[in-house]
Amino acid sequence: MNWSSASGRQELEAKLRRFGSGSDSAINLADAALLIAALDSPKAPIEVYQEHLRELARDTAEQAVGRRCDSSLEERIESLRATLVDRHGYAGDQETYDDLQNANLMRVIDRRKGLPIALGILYIHCARSQSWTVSGLNFPGHFMLRFDLGSERAIVDPFNEAKVRDTAELRTILKAFAGNEAELKPEHYTPMLNRDILIRLLNNNKLRLMQDKRVNQAVEMIETMLMIAPERAGIWHDAGALHARVGNLRAAILAFEHYMDLSHDSDMKNQTADLLAELKARLN
Repeated sequence: MNWSSASGRQELEAKLRRFGSGSDSAINLADAALLIAALDSPKAPIEVYQEHLRELARDTAEQAVGRRCDSSLEERIESLRATLVDRHGYAGDQETYDDLQNANLMRVIDRRKGLPIALGILYIHCARSQSWTVSGLNFPGHFMLRFDLGSERAIVDPFNEAKVRDTAELRTILKAFAGNEAELKPEHYTPMLNRDILIRLLNNNKLRLMQDKRVNQAVEMIETMLMIAPERAGIWHDAGALHARVGNLRAAILAFEHYMDLSHDSDMKNQTADLLAELKARLN
């Protein structure tokens, strides 16, 4: 990708839409996350961050030399830890966890700290640069990574220096977030699509912005999600609700109409039809 041409917001958005219209497997997570970060500062030297990603890949390859990475999952994880934690100093932001910078990959690279999902994208980038099998897990409250090698599997916590989490630890983390009645289920170990990882990254900031009553900025997060996942009915519905909340009635109507075209939920479509009629009446 020629990052030097990404000089303005429109061009950045066009690049994200190309990710959105392509196959999920064609999405390069770290590249897409940098584009998302650059929307906040379109004139930032994105090529500097792209070079850092290349450096991380080179360092991972160097760390893998002399290790049994072809046959050992543990050695692969150690190579990643040596690269990201020991050499480059990446860590979870324990002190200012809710800082919006923690989900912006440019700022994560600058500060060497971030949320589990932002750090996880860097681990995925490094692992895939070596053709190692790694997936993101949509674990409640705490993004995790799943590494596979043959019949061997490990669940890794990117927020805590690539610590391998066993079942008991995962259960404790789950209950701390979802309550004592929560139990581990097969879907907690199911690999996420690349597109869903990016949506979760954006959703972290959307939720924090909503908590701070910064709804207009939350709308921007939703609009970015739609660039990446234009066929997701639920995101169009959320976009309609947020646009209506800030008084963008035409944008809300358009979003709800897209939802109606994409959704197969008859009950929600009936409710949305009523909302549409109300919004159109207000517009007239």
